[in-house]
Amino acid sequence: MNVENFGASERLVNAAYVRQGAQGRRAHELCLRVLLEQGKCPENGWDESTIELFLHELAIMDSNNFLSNCGVGEREGRVASGLVARRHYRLIHGIGRSGDISAVQPKAAGSSLLNKLTNSIVLDIIKLAGVRTVTNCFVVPMATGMSLTLCFLTLRHKRPKAKYIIWPRIDQKSCFKSMITAGFEPVVIENVLEGDELRTDVKAVEAKIQDLGAENVLCVHSTTSCFAPRVPDRLEELAVICSNYDIPHIVNNAYGVQSSKCMHLIQEGARVGRIDAFIQSLDKNFMVPVGGAVIAGFNDSFIQDISKMYPGRASASPSLDVLITLLSLGESGYRQLLKERKEMFSYLSSQLRKLAEVYNERLLNTLHNPISLAMSLENLDKHSDMAVTQLGSMLFTRQVSGARVVPLGSLQTVNNYTFKGFMSHADNYPCAYLNAASAIGMKKQDVDLFLKRLDKCMKTFRKEKSSGKDVPEMDNCTKHTSAGETED
Repeated sequence: MNVENFGASERLVNAAYVRQGAQGRRAHELCLRVLLEQGKCPENGWDESTIELFLHELAIMDSNNFLSNCGVGEREGRVASGLVARRHYRLIHGIGRSGDISAVQPKAAGSSLLNKLTNSIVLDIIKLAGVRTVTNCFVVPMATGMSLTLCFLTLRHKRPKAKYIIWPRIDQKSCFKSMITAGFEPVVIENVLEGDELRTDVKAVEAKIQDLGAENVLCVHSTTSCFAPRVPDRLEELAVICSNYDIPHIVNNAYGVQSSKCMHLIQEGARVGRIDAFIQSLDKNFMVPVGGAVIAGFNDSFIQDISKMYPGRASASPSLDVLITLLSLGESGYRQLLKERKEMFSYLSSQLRKLAEVYNERLLNTLHNPISLAMSLENLDKHSDMAVTQLGSMLFTRQVSGARVVPLGSLQTVNNYTFKGFMSHADNYPCAYLNAASAIGMKKQDVDLFLKRLDKCMKTFRKEKSSGKDVPEMDNCTKHTSAGETED
């Protein structure tokens, strides 16, 4: 209510009580004003009533919620179901305009304000997470793979002769298909085995650029967050190469915002060389539903070019989800989540190492990977040809999600390109292994329960091995699902 309405209320309710109510309202409005003035994530999270008040205030600024609105167009924010309308807080118009996903809509001031604020707050969080010199970002209602495709399509207009994308190998289908979908030819650079780690072959990248000709290379497509024993690419060295040869550099930072190491690599890569854009998933970094990503970079005009490449308007749902989440957490809440994730990584690492030793296996030495861990399954692999995939099935049926088992020698064809040793990021990795990751939001009880169930499964194999019997095979559907489908 405004001042006049509060004044009118004093005729019906004791003036002292009304004034107290007005003061309570002003406390909510102060939060809103600071947000609008600063465009940054609040230090402390908001309560739900303040967030809902804010969203309702935004919604009534959109034309579909005007009391006297007369809509005669084909897109007037009409929604048949009240449940759907409430699910979206009646913010129905989406974001952007037909020529630019970041543009303001004349008849949707509230939704446009939501879009601008979300992008500003996410930019603030990216800086907080470690990339201090980032200049611009925007939320796009597509997952990481399609967001990468959008970046490649934008580069097409800047480098019309280029047809190749140089890609240090990372065995996730969406990464590979993002280049194919954009109409380019991926040039796969195999990784180098250093100890247990698979690392970027920087010399091979540069040699391939010289072989193809820099003008024929659209970009280098590198990766930070990945499954061990693959570790983040050598971003600084790749960034220097891209700068020296005047080649764009796109970084897949899918779940790297939660890792200070991944963010440091991006910051340093941009400092010493060239990084044009880095892309991260909303669900993996901010614990919201799947369906959104953040495209960020150090050149404001290039990020704007990418936003203008998106055709048509876009769903506001991912922006709304991450805005609500970050307002709820505040900077302090998000910092705490980052701190807890690091602690859980250390705890998972130490406990998985202990369990591996019990079964004469070992935790692979992948110190450069700050999120994912791998435990060897060499002895299990010797037990029988199917033992590794059976372990995956057993974990899946025991409701362990996210863990992956990687057998030796898997073949996978993706868009007519056959990968040998698929999921292991190398043609011939020395051993089969199991992956587990410490991602944002993980709790100690998750780690303990996972290790307890993994221990039971490993005991089953030990018992069957001593008796000379085979572990009963799982059904084909379960076996396929748990034995290594990556999350694309």
